[in-house]
Amino acid sequence: MYVLGIDAGGTKTVCLLADDAGRVLAESHAGGANLQASGELAVEKVLHQVMDDTLTQRDVRPDAICLGIAGVDRPSDAQAVQGIMRRIGFKARVTVVNDALVALVAGAGDQPGVVIVAGTGSIAYGVDAAKRACRAGGWGYLLGDEGGGLWIGRAALSSVVRAFDGRGPATYLTELVLAEMHLATPSELIHAIYDRGLQRPLVASLASVVQKAMLAGDAVAAHILARAAEELVSAASSVVTRLGMRGDVFPTILAGGIFKAIPALSSDVCERMAEVAPRSEVRALDVEPAQGAVTLALATARGTLALPSYF
Repeated sequence: MYVLGIDAGGTKTVCLLADDAGRVLAESHAGGANLQASGELAVEKVLHQVMDDTLTQRDVRPDAICLGIAGVDRPSDAQAVQGIMRRIGFKARVTVVNDALVALVAGAGDQPGVVIVAGTGSIAYGVDAAKRACRAGGWGYLLGDEGGGLWIGRAALSSVVRAFDGRGPATYLTELVLAEMHLATPSELIHAIYDRGLQRPLVASLASVVQKAMLAGDAVAAHILARAAEELVSAASSVVTRLGMRGDVFPTILAGGIFKAIPALSSDVCERMAEVAPRSEVRALDVEPAQGAVTLALATARGTLALPSYF
């Protein structure tokens, strides 16, 4: 028996081929696959590519596939993604779930727990002992995604233009952001951002610049990251409270590229979570989230899959 586990994020998509013991036999990476940001055609192209690239490494066909992708909690998006998977055409049982669930399973298995995902966007998601699920965040870059890479990058850009106008304090972010974007003055940000359209990966990549400025003692950068930690923990707190888990022992998993890029953010979130759920163990996800998709795909193939449900 063979399965595919796929984690489709805003910046990258990872596909793993595994055997019936969960051993990874092949792995491929592709660009981001965000339905809201890129549309169905672009998502279909990425998924088709990454699955083909993985399977060409081994002469096998999967018995089951699990895809973790943002937005499938909404019925219309779930239908769109299921349609994409049907068009791709592999004759396998397909399970499509929220990418936050995939990350939680990768870090906590089938145990109760909470995951805070901070990648290009952000979301908090949790499952209790009764398999009830709850989420907060994940609203996209125009409505939310506070604490994610795009949100941090936009905050950095806003701080630069405010400083340039004299509406905000001077900040080392000005020098670092301009250097990162190969610009001479803040005035050039107008064309760099608007004429080319909002380049989400580029803006999100500025999160690492904020980390550099903070380490150099920049108060503006430190404030941005403190706000990011506050927002991420606020989302997790909402999930923990609604699931009634504040006094429980459970893992809180930190997943997503922003936690890796900004260690200070991880530390701050850990400290703040101690006030939300004192008995929770906060730890970084140390494997690919797609490993969680492999676990769910194996359960699908065996007919034992029991997904949590929202209440």
